[in-house]
Amino acid sequence: MSRIGYARVSTIGQALDMQIQTLNGCECHKVFREKASGADVERVQLRRLIKNLSYGDTVVVTRIDRLARSTFDLFAIVKEIIQKGAQFYSLAEPWADTTTSTGRLMLAVLGGLADVERDLIRTRTAEGRARAVQLGVKMGRPAKVSELQRQDIIRRRQNGEFLKDIAEAFDVSVGTVSRITTGADSHKSRKNKKTL
Repeated sequence: MSRIGYARVSTIGQALDMQIQTLNGCECHKVFREKASGADVERVQLRRLIKNLSYGDTVVVTRIDRLARSTFDLFAIVKEIIQKGAQFYSLAEPWADTTTSTGRLMLAVLGGLADVERDLIRTRTAEGRARAVQLGVKMGRPAKVSELQRQDIIRRRQNGEFLKDIAEAFDVSVGTVSRITTGADSHKSRKNKKTL
């Protein structure tokens, strides 16, 4: 059962010294140090800390924002810590102590807030997508081949040119040429069936 500290600053220019000093003063036997944005999902030291947690350990931070930048992220990280049989404690926010009933209640509240945050993000994304479609914005990656080039590829293929030669001429893969020409053939056959 150990106290393990986690110290983080957002940029290379900022110093970790104050956090490390505070965490060492709270009897943290080890302090993981990170220079990365709180929004960064791939925080190597945080991943290492969680991976090395043992049952009964306590993760200590000087402030909650050193661990996460959003309610959703905070809940997800603290949940991971608890799943390892460890606890979480923030020095600046004494209520954020999962060893107490108040801390566990706050964690449950955080879970609810994280769900609300997730739903809001989902709603905003859907609204943004719908608005973009109304404005005529095409979603997804831009097409590698214009409509004019598509027609040219189909014509050249129908004239018997090899897939490889067409692909080189348009700087696309053979698969792209094949999809365009196969799609054109199936569209043509569907059209012919309708006219019969």
